[in-house]
Amino acid sequence: MVTTGRVVALLRVFLVVLFGVLVVFQTLSLPGQFRYMAQESPDMAYLRWPATAVSVFWVLCVQVVIVATWKLLTLVKEDRIFTRASMVWVDAIVWAVAAGWVVLAAVLCYVGLNADDPGLPLLLFLTAVGVGVVGLVMVVMRALLRQATTLRTDMEAVI
Repeated sequence: MVTTGRVVALLRVFLVVLFGVLVVFQTLSLPGQFRYMAQESPDMAYLRWPATAVSVFWVLCVQVVIVATWKLLTLVKEDRIFTRASMVWVDAIVWAVAAGWVVLAAVLCYVGLNADDPGLPLLLFLTAVGVGVVGLVMVVMRALLRQATTLRTDMEAVI
């Protein structure tokens, strides 16, 4: 059986790789892609900077989740996950997901009102539902963490 320490170490490796790829994506790939799209479709060039800003913001939201997850893993490793300190990082995840969802909903509204083809609005709708589910699951997990923290604090007071 795999120990918690090994899982935490492996997850941290994946988080570092993911964060590094996202930085490259955020600084090189996204701006370059939208610049290329503006050159190829001059009639849509006005969307270059808004699309770049929104995409970079979404990547930033994912980066916040990665950093918060790293901090939560530190608390797991130190056996301090059921303390008030963990709530700050779970809140950061919830707020990052919520901020990303709000911007996604705005993009969905804009695209939905201006699209000729239903493909992209449907894809954005599916993504919005998926991100909404993730956000709501995080709210439930936050409530469970709060209950477990309260129970652990009560148990430590009894002992």
